Amino acid sequence: MNSRDYTQAQVEAWASDDASPEAWQRKMNAISPFVAEIDGEVVGYTDLQEDGLIDHFFCHHEHQGNGIGRHLMEHVLRVGELQGITRFYSEVSITARPFYEKFGFKVVKEQTIEIRGQKLRNFVMEKFS
Repeated sequence: MNSRDYTQAQVEAWASDDASPEAWQRKMNAISPFVAEIDGEVVGYTDLQEDGLIDHFFCHHEHQGNGIGRHLMEHVLRVGELQGITRFYSEVSITARPFYEKFGFKVVKEQTIEIRGQKLRNFVMEKFS
């Protein structure tokens, strides 16, 4: 999420910090993320579900534009292809849309979702290998 494309209230709704560390750990265990680190600091992560869903994709704002997201996406696509996944898809923010398009993802539909009382616009995007 990026504050240039969403209001502060929308960003806070999307990235709410009300989840307990235990709940967050359970979520991470469930999605088995690929993690990017620099000197032991997590700077990004993503996941790939068995059906080709990229449910999470995050790169720390201080490290955006340094190739971390590109490396994570290349890794996800490579792993998916090795697993026989032919369709990758994700719900993508306004901010992330150009990034996904660079990897050949196309918009399937634009949608408005509601999270914690805030309406946010995003895109369902997919790529076939």
